[in-house]
Amino acid sequence: MIAEETSLSQFKTSLRGRLIVPNDPDYETSRKVYNGMIDKHPNLIARCVDEADVIAAVNYARENNLLVAVRGGGHNGAGLGMCDGGLVIDLTYMKATHVDPVAMTVQVQGGCTLGDVDHATHAFGMAVPTGINSTTGIGGLTLGGGLGHLTRQCGLTIDNLLEADVVLASGEFVKASAKEHPDLFWALRGGGGNFGVVTSFLFRNHSISSVYAGPMLWELEDAKEVMQWYHEFISNAPDEINGFFAFLVVPPGPPFPEHLHMKSMCGVVWCYTGSMEEAEKAFEPIRGFKKPALDLVGPLPVPALQSMFDALYPPGLQWYWKGDYVKDLPEEAIDLHIKHGSKLPNMLSTMHLYPINGAAARLNKNATAWSYRDATYAMVIAGIDSESDNKETITNWAKNYWRALHPYSAGGSYINFMMEEGPERVKATYGENYERLVEVKTKYDPHNLFKVNQNIVPSAADQ
Repeated sequence: MIAEETSLSQFKTSLRGRLIVPNDPDYETSRKVYNGMIDKHPNLIARCVDEADVIAAVNYARENNLLVAVRGGGHNGAGLGMCDGGLVIDLTYMKATHVDPVAMTVQVQGGCTLGDVDHATHAFGMAVPTGINSTTGIGGLTLGGGLGHLTRQCGLTIDNLLEADVVLASGEFVKASAKEHPDLFWALRGGGGNFGVVTSFLFRNHSISSVYAGPMLWELEDAKEVMQWYHEFISNAPDEINGFFAFLVVPPGPPFPEHLHMKSMCGVVWCYTGSMEEAEKAFEPIRGFKKPALDLVGPLPVPALQSMFDALYPPGLQWYWKGDYVKDLPEEAIDLHIKHGSKLPNMLSTMHLYPINGAAARLNKNATAWSYRDATYAMVIAGIDSESDNKETITNWAKNYWRALHPYSAGGSYINFMMEEGPERVKATYGENYERLVEVKTKYDPHNLFKVNQNIVPSAADQ
């Protein structure tokens, strides 16, 4: 016991950041995550401020055989940035960014949110393709693949990743890139947090500052016609046009007009990155298809688009996610979407179809760990509510919706749209890349120190 206390005391004093324990006054707030449905109680939270802190935390966890969770800057619906018992390596205070405007790159630490990245790059008239909410963490988003408003134009976030600084399970600090540890670099691009703690990412920037973007909404009675048209349009659209389809309930506030408040509708959130002079012309076939009930599409700075939905989804809401990759939308699938999507359990719950064709589809499916390059969409069904009493309602709605549509899916799911769903779902998500991921996991984390994630189990003898 004395040796354990001495070891813990030494660990605490070795950190430049703080070590938070259950009797600390800020323990309760420190263990809270974005999803209010998650209620985990770690024994230790290492609030790291630099790479040396991360190395110390990894070494302490390994030497003391502790369960480890790694927390980045944002969401993780499954709450995999937190654990019961064990040690949380918390990166949320590691938020440094550095833009190189000549090389057109940005380096960001693992605790950054998309808002931090956008703030850094927008000042230089550039952007990294990431997600759709500024409160999302860049670490989890990237390691899972990274899809959002700029996917069709610029590819996934991992397609724009140049390097990553990683603390391995051994405590070794390495750089992963196409030239250094290329096997690790391959696995990090979609393989999640299985291989180490990524303390820093280096991304390629794109010369995108303002976009022609925003939501268009149509009546729910038009949903079948809209979905059929949307599927045909986005399957063949030029790369400059992105747009994700949604079933939604209109929020009761600006910028939405009062007569639409709390109305169930369908819509598309568009993002066009071509020249502003050509934007109106590019949208002629969209506006010509069917006059929307609401058209809020216009010029926007990238950070404004990225933060458009932040206020609607503050931290602490109850979340239950289910997802799948989708290649096609036959009429039977559209009918099932309408059946379930027209019965959203509340204002916050939704279903999105994110297109992952265009630039993202042009890489070989074995080029990165993220393997569904031949899918058209990543679907997410999100049951969301402010009240914990409604947890069962939103969970059942999401599960029933997913069960109905799963037979029309491509098989696996985007890992950032998954709860804890078991090893078979993880294998389905990586498909033919799974065995190669096991090899990389076995090489870099043979004892599965990093297991609080969508886990890829190493083939080490003691597993």
